[in-house]
Amino acid sequence: MRSSPLLLAVVCALVSIPRLATAQSYDPPANYYATATGTGATLKSQLHDVIDNNTVISYDGARTALQVTDRDPNNANRILLVYNRVSNTAAWDNAATWNREHTWPESRLGSGGRAVSDLFNLRASTTQVNSDRGNLHFGGAFGQTFGVKSDGGTTVWYPGDADAGMIARQEFYMAVRYDGADSGTSDLELVSTGNTSTAARLGNLTRMIEWHYAAVPDSFERRRNQVIYDDYQHNRNPFTDRPEYVWSIFMNQTNDSSLSFQGGTNGADGSSALAVDMGRVIVGGAVPAAKSITLNKAGLNGTYYSVTTAGAATSTVSGRYNAFNTGVTGSRSINVGLTTSTAAAGLKTGTVTVDNLDVTTAGGAGRGGNDANDVATVNLSVLSHANPSFAAGNDANSLTYDFGTISLGGPAPTFAFSLFNLEATAGYTAGLDLDAILGSGDTAAFSTTLAPFQGAATLAAGAGYGFTASMNTLAPGAFSVTYSLNFSDENLSGATSLGSMSLTLSGVVSAAPVENADFNGDGFVDGADFLSWQRGFGGSASLATGDANGDGLVDAADLAIWQTQYGSGASPVAAVPEPAACCLALAAGLAVTAVRRRRAA
Repeated sequence: MRSSPLLLAVVCALVSIPRLATAQSYDPPANYYATATGTGATLKSQLHDVIDNNTVISYDGARTALQVTDRDPNNANRILLVYNRVSNTAAWDNAATWNREHTWPESRLGSGGRAVSDLFNLRASTTQVNSDRGNLHFGGAFGQTFGVKSDGGTTVWYPGDADAGMIARQEFYMAVRYDGADSGTSDLELVSTGNTSTAARLGNLTRMIEWHYAAVPDSFERRRNQVIYDDYQHNRNPFTDRPEYVWSIFMNQTNDSSLSFQGGTNGADGSSALAVDMGRVIVGGAVPAAKSITLNKAGLNGTYYSVTTAGAATSTVSGRYNAFNTGVTGSRSINVGLTTSTAAAGLKTGTVTVDNLDVTTAGGAGRGGNDANDVATVNLSVLSHANPSFAAGNDANSLTYDFGTISLGGPAPTFAFSLFNLEATAGYTAGLDLDAILGSGDTAAFSTTLAPFQGAATLAAGAGYGFTASMNTLAPGAFSVTYSLNFSDENLSGATSLGSMSLTLSGVVSAAPVENADFNGDGFVDGADFLSWQRGFGGSASLATGDANGDGLVDAADLAIWQTQYGSGASPVAAVPEPAACCLALAAGLAVTAVRRRRAA
């Protein structure tokens, strides 16, 4: 089948569109910087070897390439211009609205060569801004609008806050890529003082160092780096990928930065360890909100640091594109927390690790590249529900106690009992609260030392509280009471009502019998009553047969009462002798006889 010219044109156009980088592919290949292991001049040479011999894009070809590398992330048909990040139509219009800006001015490239069209040097710029900048050196303090500035009496160009860090890293690239005889151009050098008018020199390095730490690589810069690598020059800007190389190459080997967590335990190697307790919740409860911790930097030198998480930990700061400014100490707040389930009891944990990425090693112990990692351990205790019980070893939800029969007016009997919080998950069981005690029945006849407990007095898992109950003996009768004890988990997220347990008490208060030895009811305790007792001994018990104490027996105890009461009133039986030991002996003999009779029967 014959293809139409239009279809062929569309296909060709699609094939010619460079592949666009995605957010997931901004990092360099795993071994791209594997040979960059040194410091200082050695590291600079190693990086030069990694990034030289790149594919050269012509200066004319840069007009098309910049439409892709500098694409507006919010509109694929537009580009972002250097120094002000203004969005501009991407189509090339013969420099009517935008042109190719040499961030390292072409007049300062010495012999020029490959550096003239290097995409890491070129940026899209309005024609007017390109003209305004001319070949001015960079300079000016971070934190102002772009344009011509005076910096220490020198007229300079400030690239604007949005681009200052990126511009610095572009010039770091140029000074390393075009360093040495094999660079394909003059030996470029960044300088802070001295003769900056010399060809192949660009300033101000000191300001660029400041910008580098003040404005870390953003997604626009990282995507641009990736697109140039994937689709055009096939090399990368190492200072976008690894910003920690800057201090060692362009400053010195004695970076004095040291990072640590505020409130943590510090080691001599610069490490710090911080425990972040997220508290306790009960199964099914909400995970607490993240907590703020503070990372401090000691030392006046700038540094980059990475933040990584492990386990269930979360952090609002992550990745390797985090920095502390140079020239000052500093601190950063990081919100850390946990992403976890509370469906099961136990310890939920994770770690947040901070690594000072500086590579210099001559700054002393715990400084720069010698600064060991800082680790924050984030913990959350998820607890099983509490479990109330009257027994320590098993789940007993009711308790009944009978005080028996107590004499009226006698000492109040007591009963000791305990409440326990059974441990469902060792080390991870909620405390127990007793919220209310409701009594029903004869509540006036009983009392207990029970009282609600919660808050600081909550009953810990595996522990118990002791109590007592008592019964009063002020009134006769049969009494009972039931106490309903209402429990809940301690006051934590996920706490629930645990229902109630019952305590039932009962007892009888018996009216104390009146001791009476007037067995014949004649108003006198005398010998005739003794004879009634004698005849009734061991037999059917009643007052008439000699039961003086009403205990249902006619025995020696009744005789003792008769002996005590003997003589009360006027005795009509004078012939009966005084009670004496012989009477008691007789009583004993009668008792033996009664027993024998019962056995024979």
